[in-house]
Amino acid sequence: MATLANHPAVRLAAERHARLARRLAALRTQAPAPDLVVEGQLTRVAGMTLEAVGCEAALGARCLIEGQGGGSIDAEVVGFAGDRLFLMPTGHLGGIMPNARVAPTQSVARVGVGDALLGRVIDGAGAPLDGRGPLRCTSRQRLDVEPINPLGRQPIHQPLDVGVRSINALLTAGRGQRLGLFAGSGVGKSTLLGMMTRFTRADVIVVGLIGERGREVKEFVEDSLGAAGLARSVVVATPADCSPLLRLHGAWRATSIAEYFRDQGRQVLLLMDSLTRFAQAQREIGLAIGEPPATKGYPPSVFARLPQLVERAGTGAAGGGSITAFYTVLAEGDDENDPIVDAARAILDGHIMLARPMAEAGIYPPVDPEASVSRCMSRISSPQHRAAAQRFREIYSHYQRHRDLITVGAYRPGGDPLLDRAVRLWPRIEAFLRQPTDTPVSLEESVAQLEALVNAEPAVAR
Repeated sequence: MATLANHPAVRLAAERHARLARRLAALRTQAPAPDLVVEGQLTRVAGMTLEAVGCEAALGARCLIEGQGGGSIDAEVVGFAGDRLFLMPTGHLGGIMPNARVAPTQSVARVGVGDALLGRVIDGAGAPLDGRGPLRCTSRQRLDVEPINPLGRQPIHQPLDVGVRSINALLTAGRGQRLGLFAGSGVGKSTLLGMMTRFTRADVIVVGLIGERGREVKEFVEDSLGAAGLARSVVVATPADCSPLLRLHGAWRATSIAEYFRDQGRQVLLLMDSLTRFAQAQREIGLAIGEPPATKGYPPSVFARLPQLVERAGTGAAGGGSITAFYTVLAEGDDENDPIVDAARAILDGHIMLARPMAEAGIYPPVDPEASVSRCMSRISSPQHRAAAQRFREIYSHYQRHRDLITVGAYRPGGDPLLDRAVRLWPRIEAFLRQPTDTPVSLEESVAQLEALVNAEPAVAR
């Protein structure tokens, strides 16, 4: 033991530990100046989580970590335990050295906002991705802002034309409403999102591409938005290869930008693809700092973060603008009881379910009228419109319940007048649900076509 204690490496580590302990003791006995930066030391790297001692910083504060060659890496405080800070980098960890210096900064994450953002593509940190030079934003605001007093929000009373017939007619959305597009992988969430991006009548469009495939970013900008759509849009892209913290920041940044334009009195359309990737990023962070998993591997912080993000969208104060938000939600394995699907369905103002059987039958967009609902439709549509939508659902559901009998040839006309009517109208119903991705259908046209469909034959007395 004596020989080990006299080893140079052991003596050096002991002296460093003693100096750090004396420094911490001195700091505890005196109040540092407000602008004094107390540097700490990196003690452990586990995956994407860094542990530091010797410095104090609040949750959400930024720290600079000394890298190889004199560079630095930006990180954020995501937790602490005793005198240990848990940090998460916003970028890659290349160049981190053992016992690297950690310097807390006085700054917090802020978002550059202004009309200079229109037509630009940025990442989760606010850096341009489109090669068009630096951003010249007129003002800045915090990444996390205080939510609006719920009693200060104006009610939703105006419909929003999204250009998609099945949504306009059967699931009418209102300005300031928050809806989810729920589906399994490969069913058509992104395609439907692209249609609404091009067709929706809004002053400003903010698109958050969170945790999706990197190749989809350019495709979305060039194919879904196009030059005309991009001119009134802001795209925040944080693909799947970004750190979980940057993916979270991408969602917060897109929401904060939408809030700025709403506060300017504009009508904003916020499209986020996807809410599931946001939840998965928070799961990675929570599990990395030791938070216990609660439901299907998701820690409790995930279910606290979701409403914090979603509640920032919606209507603003009376006389101001609004944020109409559409969030895509991935139902893993087509499981409609997935915890994120269930949580999102409960906190959103409506859910649009996309059915895989409809997509496999060539019906695009594959909006399932039975499983979908818009909770604001009753306040923003006329009684005639609601009655027509109800009759459509009745006919559609009755046909689906007897679909197997019809398919195998067991159906015989005359026994059920409502089913007879559903069978006769079924080709027109399928044609109504289908819509080319490059052809918008206005709200007025959608409602007129719906009423013409359900009134094509006399209603059956039930």
